[in-house]
Amino acid sequence: MEIEYPPYTITDKMLNLATKIMEKIGEANYFESLNRFPELRRKTRIKSIHSSLAIENNQLSLFQVEAVINGKAVIGEQKDIQEVKNAYKAYEEIDNVNPYSVDDLKKIHGILTFAIEDDNGKFRNHGEAVYDGNVQIFMAPPHTMVPILMDNLFNWMNKAKEEVNPLILSSIFHYELVFIHPFSDGNGRTARLWQTAILAHWKDLFKYIPIESIIREHQEEYYTSIQNCNNVGNSNEFIEFMLKIIDEAVDGMILASNKETTQETTQETTQERNGQSS
Repeated sequence: MEIEYPPYTITDKMLNLATKIMEKIGEANYFESLNRFPELRRKTRIKSIHSSLAIENNQLSLFQVEAVINGKAVIGEQKDIQEVKNAYKAYEEIDNVNPYSVDDLKKIHGILTFAIEDDNGKFRNHGEAVYDGNVQIFMAPPHTMVPILMDNLFNWMNKAKEEVNPLILSSIFHYELVFIHPFSDGNGRTARLWQTAILAHWKDLFKYIPIESIIREHQEEYYTSIQNCNNVGNSNEFIEFMLKIIDEAVDGMILASNKETTQETTQETTQERNGQSS
């Protein structure tokens, strides 16, 4: 059975947002010094992990997430603590994965849900639905279709990566993974991490940009756009939403980068003055 490519249409809004983002990340002076700030990258990663897990109702605070990552004891649900450990390990693997490999996706899902799900790293073998209270709002494709749909998605990505802007391609992937719902649990976490992986392999600076934190700030709109796309049968609204999120996240990182650079310059000036006066 032949499966169609993901349904979407490139709109003027998408092109305008993508162009705007690319112009910002093309400004080398904003990002050329980021590798001098390992602490900024670490803070960004912790924010990404905390936000992505909080979207899925993990109750640990940002402070507690950082403590867990630093190997400190934290009072909280064991499942929540394990999710943080798993997520940190999974995000640390971003450099090592091929974002166009379905086997690598399974491997990352296995890390994200280690010691939490019995079928971690494996596609689901049962039906799956999403409920709002007692009302079913989404029925995922039958589990027998999952391997075909996932192979099709990755085949499309491997072909489209030469033609489709990664900002748009990664957003399409994000929606499609959530729609296919290939795993018993952890689909949202995996989709968000994988979008970051696709973007980071395209432009290294996306390792510093906590897209997940901005999604969390617009969490209701995030879920609404997914539901609307499910209803209309294409990912257009979600792509536009994610591009808006990425644009906002880039703005935030520009501010953080400028702040770090200013602090570094101030420290250097102070040291020079102290040296001259001694």
